[in-house]
Amino acid sequence: MSKTIKILGTGCPKCKTTIAIVEEVVNENNINASVEKVEDIMEIMKYNVLLTPVLVIDEEIKIKGRVPSKKEVEELLK
Repeated sequence: MSKTIKILGTGCPKCKTTIAIVEEVVNENNINASVEKVEDIMEIMKYNVLLTPVLVIDEEIKIKGRVPSKKEVEELLK
């Protein structure tokens, strides 16, 4: 089953780093997932978060306000 991964953020350096880490983990581990960047502030506000970046997996907030480590992302996607 394919996972839906969203990275919420307005395009700041931390958000871009998070996107790069998530895409790298997905590609390296052949994970069946779609990675979506959400930069629209109104869309981000629907998740009721104040700090970005936010990592959302299958509509569940997993990490917010910081850049996750590669290992952390791997654990969340397994």
